[in-house]
Amino acid sequence: MSGFVSFVSSGPGDPDLLTVRALKCLQKADAVLYDDLASGPILDLCAEGTEMVAVGKRAGCPSPKQEFVSALLVQHALAGQHVVRLKSGDAGIFGRLEEEIAAVTEAGIPFEVVPGVTSASAAAAAAAMPLTRRLTARRLQFVTGHDVTGALPEEMNMAALADPEAVTCLYMGRRTFSKLAERLIAAGMPPETPALMAENVSKEGQRMVSSTVAELGEALREAPSRAVVMILYGALGTPVLDAAERIPPA
Repeated sequence: MSGFVSFVSSGPGDPDLLTVRALKCLQKADAVLYDDLASGPILDLCAEGTEMVAVGKRAGCPSPKQEFVSALLVQHALAGQHVVRLKSGDAGIFGRLEEEIAAVTEAGIPFEVVPGVTSASAAAAAAAMPLTRRLTARRLQFVTGHDVTGALPEEMNMAALADPEAVTCLYMGRRTFSKLAERLIAAGMPPETPALMAENVSKEGQRMVSSTVAELGEALREAPSRAVVMILYGALGTPVLDAAERIPPA
């Protein structure tokens, strides 16, 4: 008997930022295969007795191989379960969603994809600033900060990345931004281009650092952050860094 797979986007970590559809999927799931960044209080929303399986990957840490995760997903679904594959942020943005969809499709398992709030949007909202600005930033680009080896990708469109009139959202760039900043400046980006580093967006320990490309690159070289980091740079507005403190608690 074939089950069903819901690829559910957990957002940046705060359960309040889940979609209604995501909540419904979690509450009726038989099993939840969750990423490391999608754990915590979000899992408390599942029904009692739901099987929980950690399959998350973290840079620099021992992690399950993608082939194992895909096989485990298929195995649970073929047992007739409604499986939630809980992914951090939005499942379709640097979440290896395509590989897992291919696995369930090959096995003949029906599925759905539930979109969510990506960490770039959450970071901008926490800083009370837009990701696009009329007449200033007409282009928005999402970029990964490392390749499969954990290093800065060699093949990058530096002309696009160094465009000071775009807003660039760098995912997973904590360890590689120092090198990227050097390449951006060498490609013509002004060193004083605004940059914002958001740590632990929407979660306990959230911290915003307003800086420039050059200064942030140097800071991360000397004292790399250990937190989960999202970096925005380019034609940014002025962040209101205490915006979160002014929002009344729920």
